[in-house]
Amino acid sequence: MSTCENTTLSSKSPKTARGQRTRNKLLEAAELAFGEDGFHATSIGDITRRASVALGTFYVYFDSKDEIFRALVAHMGHMVRAWIAERVDGATDRIDAERKGLIAYIEFARAHQNLYRIIEESQFVAPDAYKAHYQRFAEGYKRNLGEAAERGEISSGDLSTRAWALIGMSVFLGLRFGIWGTERPAEEIADAAIAMIAEGIRP
Repeated sequence: MSTCENTTLSSKSPKTARGQRTRNKLLEAAELAFGEDGFHATSIGDITRRASVALGTFYVYFDSKDEIFRALVAHMGHMVRAWIAERVDGATDRIDAERKGLIAYIEFARAHQNLYRIIEESQFVAPDAYKAHYQRFAEGYKRNLGEAAERGEISSGDLSTRAWALIGMSVFLGLRFGIWGTERPAEEIADAAIAMIAEGIRP
């Protein structure tokens, strides 16, 4: 189990639905605060004011600013994986799944720009959480690519290298066309990227 996973599990899990709602309010407030102002400029007071809860309530669910930041990184990872899985469901084959997944990733970046920025900042603030975030993606990617190769949907090859290459492509396309500019349809970006994946760049 990674350090990030240990940190996430050590947070004080709510025992009631009301407690879970309060914890979610704090995470949503932290998303806005960290996303807009960054980790170092944000205080616990900033988070509780945005969440409209007492300062003491924060400590019912989190021990520190560092812990809620790490919990937010893990929460964002869960959100994006669930977002993509829902939109990839029903894909006809692995290439179709890659296209649908890339569209979903770009759309997620556009809809959750604060969370995207938080993940990028985590490589400096909480590098273990940042590494764990992408390792979870890579593990799932390797499994899916391996299963697709067994079905004959893609060629066999180095699953780890392929997984990380595809993740890197999604991350930077999400940054360029989800954060820096949204002028082109996500489908158009995905079609161009998938053509390169499926056909390569040989003449």
